[in-house]
Formats: sequence, structure tokens, C-alpha cells
Amino acid sequence: MNDRQTIQKHSKSFSLAAALLPAAARRRAEALYAWCRMVDDSVDLAEDPRQAAAFLEQLRDDIERIQQQHPPTIAAGERLLQIVQECQLPLEYPLELVRGMEMDVLGHSYQTVDDLLRYSYRVAGVVGCMMCHALEITREQALLHASHLGIAMQLTNIARDVQEDWQRGRLYLPAEWLPELPQPGSPLSDDCVAPAIQKCLELADRYYASGDAGLKHLAARNRIAIDVASQVYRAIGERISAHGYRASQGRAVVPARTKFRIALWTIAKRIPELLQPPMETRLPKTIGKFVPISASSSFHPWRTTMTNSHDNWRETASSVCYAISLTAILAATLFVMVALNPKSAAYDVLPWLYSGICIMLAPGFYVLSRRFDRQNQLIAANESQRDA
Repeated sequence: MNDRQTIQKHSKSFSLAAALLPAAARRRAEALYAWCRMVDDSVDLAEDPRQAAAFLEQLRDDIERIQQQHPPTIAAGERLLQIVQECQLPLEYPLELVRGMEMDVLGHSYQTVDDLLRYSYRVAGVVGCMMCHALEITREQALLHASHLGIAMQLTNIARDVQEDWQRGRLYLPAEWLPELPQPGSPLSDDCVAPAIQKCLELADRYYASGDAGLKHLAARNRIAIDVASQVYRAIGERISAHGYRASQGRAVVPARTKFRIALWTIAKRIPELLQPPMETRLPKTIGKFVPISASSSFHPWRTTMTNSHDNWRETASSVCYAISLTAILAATLFVMVALNPKSAAYDVLPWLYSGICIMLAPGFYVLSRRFDRQNQLIAANESQRDA
């Protein structure tokens, strides 16, 4: 099974988003996903914890061998070497992923929100950082937002898979969110876990907002693809919410038609960005790190997601104006069709009048959309200079 078949089989959401990437970026992203899936399956499908632990120890040894420029010894190590060479990937990220997998193998218990976020960073936040290299990120500031988006998606996965994880003997919801700890082997009570699932998704929403704030650091096509992935994952949380956060409802699934609707809307609202000149690409020189929210206010989800709130309204206004412009064009087309095929004398003049009004509105709202975009770009440039 090649990399594309792997992502198509295991994640329809990521497969849809990857299809929107440029060819070279898509190939690197698919390779990175396939490697992460290889590691995940080697742990989850192991016959017993000792076999999983032995695999992770071999992988850790291979990462150290790659660092020392020695050939790896197992297939996962050989695959990782190819990705490291092609994406210039810092080895700290796969090492963090191994540490996250070890938390599963060792049956780590989650007492606090910091415990949950540390795990989410290791198994998903670092994947966001690695994707920065796969997509040839342009700004160092994107690393934090990329890791936040990975954390948000992992929190969504945890909220979705509470029942399945419990059947495997795992519970990622922190004990401080639960009125009482469920006993191993006993069924989960919705009354016990539903409030915690809701808190998990609320926390994810704040990290999604931080991920959104980092989209401006991506090239236009990459921005569209990542935005689609983010919106589809958010839709999972919306379905869990619609089911009352009840784990007994089973795995929440977003229908294919909803995914394509999200993709079409995201592409439509970001078409003007495709007309912008391409951004200069360079790989980040720094390495993303996890900082517990209790140790640093800069990593606190209530703060990081609001960092760029001053220009969020401009981005929303730009999208709204662009949507109105598209709607006006479609309406003008429909009115012209009615005018050319009148059903009565009353339709002789009015359709032409309405189409004329729509034709005048369309460019006006398009200009407003572009103006808000330029203001966002100026703010982003000023932030970049200030951070530098």
C-alpha cells in the first residue's frame, strides 16, 4: 500500500485536505501521514504491551542512529530517514511522538488538563510542527499555531473516541474533570463523562482559534487545504455536541456531503488569495516546544487564541464581502436568464433592473473584500517585523 492509499484508507478528512495541496507538498504530507500511521499501528495492533514497548525502543534507537548518521535497523526508521532528508525534519519531533506513544504503552493516567495537553502535543502537536516542514512554512511564528491545531484535532479525537478508548483500557479525560473515576471493566456512564467531553471540545475550540490565526503564515493553496482539514474536524465536534456529548452514541462521523460542502465553501471564500503572488518559502530554524499552560501564560489557550483577535473581524468581513460578491454574480446570471425567457409581460423590465443592481453590487463588495485582505496583510507584516 503506497502513501496515498494509506491516507485514503485511514482518514477521509485528511485525504480530502491533502488533495487540495500542490503536488510536491501533497507527496510530502502523505509520506508523513503514512509514517505516523505506521508507528501508531505498530503500537495499537501489537499483541501485548511488551511488543509495543520493544518496537518504540527500536524506533528510538533508530532516531539516535539517524542523528549520528548511521543507517536505521527497522522499516519505520528507514521510512523516517527518507522523510527527514526530504523535509529537513528536526529529529526532536519524532522523538516527542515516541514519548507520546510510550504514554499509551505504559498506561499513563491523566489527572490534570496539563497532562492531557502534554500528551496531545506529543502525539499530534508535533505532527503540526512536522507539517510546517512538509509544507515549506514561511514564518517561524507558524510553529506555535501549527502545534495548537494539532492539539485541537487530538482533543477532538479524544472526545469522539471515549467509548472505544475505554474498551482498550484507556481514558484520556483528566480526572479533575470527572465527578468520580470509572472502575476498570465497568461500562462508562454518560452522566459521568458527558460534561468532561464537553469541556474537552470547548478546550479544542480555543486551540482551533489559535490554529486559524496561523493560517496567514501559509501559502495560499496550503492555507486552503489546512483550513479544510480544520473545518472538517470541527464538524466532528459539532456532531458530538448535537448528540449531547454522550459517549454511548458511538463514534461521530461527518457525512461525505458535509465534507465536500465545507471544502467548496472554503475554496470559494479563499479564491482571491490564490491570485496573490507566491510567498517566499524557507524552513523554520527553531524547534517547537511544549510549555504547560500552568507554567506560561503565552501558551494558555485563553490567551493564545485571542492573540490575533484584532484582525479576526477583518478576515470575517473579507469572507462575508466576498460571499456577497459571488452571490450577486449568481443572482445577476439568474435574473438575466429570467429576462431572456419571460413568462409574462411583468418580467420584461424587472429582471433586467435586478440584474443591473446585482452587477453593480458584485465589484463593490469584491473591492471591499480585497481591502480587508490588504489590511490583514499589513497587520501580519507588522507583527512579523515586531517579532523579528
